Amino acid sequence: MMKKYLPFLPLIAFVVCVHLLTSWTDTLYYLTQMTMSAYYALLIIGLCVVMGYAGQISLGHAGFFAIGGYLSAALTTRNLLPFEDTVVLKMLDALGLLMKGEDIYGEVIVVITPWAACITAVCVAALLAFLIGIPALKLKGHYLAMATLGFGIIIYRIVLASEYFGEADGISEVPPFVLAGSFAVSGDFSERVSNYYIAWGLLVAGIVLLRNLIDSRVGRALRAIHGAEDAADSMGVDTARYKLNIFILSAVFAAIAGVFMTHYNGSIGPSEAGVMKSVRYVAIVAVGGMAHLWGALIMAILLNFLSLRGVFGSYDDAVFGVILIVIMLFAPNGLLRINLGSRLQAYFSPKKSAEEV
Repeated sequence: MMKKYLPFLPLIAFVVCVHLLTSWTDTLYYLTQMTMSAYYALLIIGLCVVMGYAGQISLGHAGFFAIGGYLSAALTTRNLLPFEDTVVLKMLDALGLLMKGEDIYGEVIVVITPWAACITAVCVAALLAFLIGIPALKLKGHYLAMATLGFGIIIYRIVLASEYFGEADGISEVPPFVLAGSFAVSGDFSERVSNYYIAWGLLVAGIVLLRNLIDSRVGRALRAIHGAEDAADSMGVDTARYKLNIFILSAVFAAIAGVFMTHYNGSIGPSEAGVMKSVRYVAIVAVGGMAHLWGALIMAILLNFLSLRGVFGSYDDAVFGVILIVIMLFAPNGLLRINLGSRLQAYFSPKKSAEEV
């Protein structure tokens, strides 16, 4: 049983070493980008399973990320005090799902607790994934990509045009997400280290869950679907159910990432639901390898960290678009799956002439 979890030890060691290294070099500010990269990576490993194992291309996962973030932000910031006498509010108060606080002007407000908001946001994302997945997953290839792209555009337009979601300004002043005791997801500099470990703990838990799923009977069914869906269906594999369930799971991963990222940043804007965000996630999965969970994780951390540090500057979206095109042309199985030895040998070995053949 322990051998099953040995591959995760280097990942845990990496997390600890990054913290120690930044502490010794007095560069703890790097942990901010590493924390955000971990949340984005949580979405990406979920998308990797959909693309690499279920064989489905989704360009709408930024929408699920935005659903999680926006709903959690709205429920924990929008004042419900005018409705305190309603039956629903009294019921929520009796269940301990409401909390009182103050806005930036010192006025008393009543909002949903972060835990209740998180659960609500994730459930809504799962429900929408279910409703969209039933018809959409009957499509294949670019037809499915276009359908999920349409969903992402709809979510973007809703958050951009809705006053409830802050329109173009988004939602700010999102309160910390208190998990337990003194552990809270927030952007407070004094809690930078604890937030770093919370984010990476969530990411490690996510990849452990997905690895166990891939190594199970479900994973074998997904690989069969990816290899030859018609053959898998003829052998009794319920392809529609497996594809739908894994699509919903990936949407849940994206929504959870959106919730935690929003509470960590203390805000969320409509750019998180943009089409280029979805393209970026697909590009990262492609670079790491469609069916390479560890490759997707490594590239998610690396590329998101570089992006968040501003390495690509104003050409950020263009860089990810170019990356996607180059990978699809020259390394469709992913950058980490390239056999450099055989490539170099083929390049430097003398070519045989037609007469020699």
